[in-house]
Amino acid sequence: MGKPGGKARTAFIQKEKTMKESTKDQVAGTLHQLKGKVKEVAGVVSDNPKLEGEGTGEKIAGQVQVKIGQFNKFIGK
Repeated sequence: MGKPGGKARTAFIQKEKTMKESTKDQVAGTLHQLKGKVKEVAGVVSDNPKLEGEGTGEKIAGQVQVKIGQFNKFIGK
């Protein structure tokens, strides 16, 4: 008998390795957008312009990363 979840874990790891770079960029960009939005709102609520600015910057960086992923997908990378 093998380890619990051994086959499922192996399948997950193999699937993770096969994810295209364009998809990784899109997912990471979306996460950055979400994180940036949270920081932005936290900055507004706490009246902290520095945190709000960090959030805006991170949100924009996430948008750029998503666009890079979309472009790479378009050209076939």
